[in-house]
Amino acid sequence: MSNQNEGISGHLTGGPGLVEKAEETGPFLVNTFGGRVQVDWDSDASVTPLGQLAFFVEFLKQGGLFDPLVNNCPLYLTSPNAPAKRDFVGTLVLSILAGHCRYAHITCLHSDGVSPELLGMEKILSEDSVRRLLKKINELKGIAWLQGHLDYVTCPLLREPWILDVDTTIKPLYGHQEGAVVSYNPKKPGRPSHAYHSYIMAGSRLVLDVAVEPGNEHTSKHASPSLWALLHRLERAQWPKLLRGDAGWGSEANMACAEQEGLAYLFKLRMTAKVKSLISRLTGEGNWVDAGKGWATRETELRLSGWSRQRRVVVLRRRVKERTGLVASEERDGQLLLGFPEITAGADLYEHAVLVTSLDAELEVFGQLYRDRGDAENVFDELKGHWGWGGFTTRDLARCRLVARLVALVYNWWSIYARLIDPEHHREAITSRPLLLHAVARQVRHAKQTHIKITSSHGGAPAVRRRLAQVVTFLSGLENTAEQLSYLEKWCQILSRALIKYLNGRVIRPPPGYLPA
Repeated sequence: MSNQNEGISGHLTGGPGLVEKAEETGPFLVNTFGGRVQVDWDSDASVTPLGQLAFFVEFLKQGGLFDPLVNNCPLYLTSPNAPAKRDFVGTLVLSILAGHCRYAHITCLHSDGVSPELLGMEKILSEDSVRRLLKKINELKGIAWLQGHLDYVTCPLLREPWILDVDTTIKPLYGHQEGAVVSYNPKKPGRPSHAYHSYIMAGSRLVLDVAVEPGNEHTSKHASPSLWALLHRLERAQWPKLLRGDAGWGSEANMACAEQEGLAYLFKLRMTAKVKSLISRLTGEGNWVDAGKGWATRETELRLSGWSRQRRVVVLRRRVKERTGLVASEERDGQLLLGFPEITAGADLYEHAVLVTSLDAELEVFGQLYRDRGDAENVFDELKGHWGWGGFTTRDLARCRLVARLVALVYNWWSIYARLIDPEHHREAITSRPLLLHAVARQVRHAKQTHIKITSSHGGAPAVRRRLAQVVTFLSGLENTAEQLSYLEKWCQILSRALIKYLNGRVIRPPPGYLPA
């Protein structure tokens, strides 16, 4: 092996245009289009690619987010050589924050000489250590630990009027993991998967909880237990004003349970024969009400087979500009584009959506109310594509469940932090990380003071510097002028500022008697 490495090294250092005799560690003279440059390594410098992390760490500190997460971690090690819990939790948080989706990516953090110290860590753990330590956490205690911190993030918002979106996303698997079952998988048919049942606060894009189940437990029947467990953890005053879901939730069991609990719901119905018959009957009738975005709506009552009674049904329709006989079966990414097209007497082609609801609201609002449910798909896309829900897979299901919740927690933290900087927009990680996190930073110590020099090549860096100056002033004010406030009271002030658009300018207060985990 050593001879092979020497051969590779000799080939790289002895080729045309390079120095024929060079030490293995450099420096090297390299020909570029801008001329010959000298390249060298500086392995002792305290630098980080997460140059703007210090601002996010202050956000975590003032909000009382990171220290309690470490202190409450149900990891108990007795060996004097065992790593500290802070190093374990901090390594995972840094990896998730950096956008990693594999445990192997943790190796990218090992040469970071700045970030661990900002979180009070001694070192970055290896990927193998992280996996082993996760396995030592009792699953039930670990879930309760992370649920408590997910609740802490959102609890001050739950006394505001809010909507709970329930949905499921499929995570394809490529190994022999526990729960890897071939079942419903629209994008990769025949591929084993896990089902992520997710509960999202509509409008804020914050995740309340996620339950990871085997791939063949993807229906609402399997999601219902975790849904009601979530709601029963909350006081009644914190319950949502509306429960919203897709066609998989429009079943007698889900509707009857919501009615028994006094919780309004809005679900989409599948295009069964009786639903299609209803659409045909209403198509030729008038009195359609404008529902916005080109949609018109009618309401009626319907009782399907298996239902215990008649329920309010809202039918939405929109004229299709291009007539084609294939629109009913056309798919994009496994999703049916049009629910049920119908050609009327005037030769107009319509697409339809049929909703069942117990909500007592004006007919005109239902079009936009259900369209807003599509925002949950944006949350899934971000969490799976940029936050690790598509990765961090282990052979056992327990660790997958723990990391899925930890990913959701770090995602919530970062989403609120990004809105603290820009309250007008929700910036997804694909744009917010390069703008608000990535930059080259060098740590310098002089006269017992630590300085971090940041260099950002992002075009939006000047504007971000101004915004960050405002955020630093705000967070410093919380520490200096509000020392008598608890962490939860400070967190309420942070949420009120970050989600000012979602809250319409209202200032939120801590829930009475709430004790953080």
